[in-house]
Amino acid sequence: MIIYRKVKMAKGLTVFITSLTVLIFITGCPQVAPEPIEPPEVEPVKVEPPKPKPPPTVSFHDKCADILENYVDDKGMVDYKTLERKKQELRKLLDEFDELDPNEYNSWPKEDKIAFWLNAYNIQMLKIITDNYPIESSRILRLFWPPNSIRHIKGIWENYKFIVMDEEFTLSEVERRFFRQEFDEPRIFFAISHASLSSPPLRNEPYYGRKLYEQLDDQVKRFLSDPRGFRIDRNDQTVYLSAILQPTWYGKEFISKYGTDKKFKDQEPATRAVLNFATNYISQQDVSFLEVENYSVKYINYDWRLNE
Repeated sequence: MIIYRKVKMAKGLTVFITSLTVLIFITGCPQVAPEPIEPPEVEPVKVEPPKPKPPPTVSFHDKCADILENYVDDKGMVDYKTLERKKQELRKLLDEFDELDPNEYNSWPKEDKIAFWLNAYNIQMLKIITDNYPIESSRILRLFWPPNSIRHIKGIWENYKFIVMDEEFTLSEVERRFFRQEFDEPRIFFAISHASLSSPPLRNEPYYGRKLYEQLDDQVKRFLSDPRGFRIDRNDQTVYLSAILQPTWYGKEFISKYGTDKKFKDQEPATRAVLNFATNYISQQDVSFLEVENYSVKYINYDWRLNE
């Protein structure tokens, strides 16, 4: 219940006091409505979407750095004579590939997985050569191959086994399972070493997922700028390609990404794909020749002599 109490004040002023509030009426004065007070404008709070976390840096590839930096020069030539005395280092390094936890590997992005298998392949190739260095050749085989040709090492791709994540592999198995099947990336074939003079050069650094595509592009450019990889004889109207780009070698691996029916129509599908791929890495003058001139394609004899 509200109780009102009347209190007389000065003339013309009466004050009513309640238990809750004070009401003041001034007789004879017009009532003035209070001006509305606008609430202050409040800027909406901008919520920034969370930035995607960069993939974790994979440090495993660093394990290969010392071997490659110390025994491989910037042209891809290998000091096998010195490395042969360091066989134990190569064995320890390959043990690291065996001991890697498959769960850790499976957590890596695709680029690091590619880098991992490229490094494993190239380190195993170094080990096979050092295990057979200096290369011994038979009198009969020297009729076909030079004395220091890796072709004198029997079963280099099929017979030499190594263990990766507790699973047995050969170089041939790694190439088939990962480079040809799992990873649709034909630039890989410019990154694996065949330990020979006509091979794409062995890098003197490991492959890394964080810069893999930059490294692969560099490998392609280096290889196609070498006359053992690609050249044009304009006098004879002939384009010479490395033997590794033959359809029976790696040429067919370019079809899925670089196959075309619009250009190079007088060539077979694998050769069209290789030529189409090459146009991304050669001079504009050479691109124009490949696209509009009439020419034959020939493959360069492969030089299997050791890259030393």
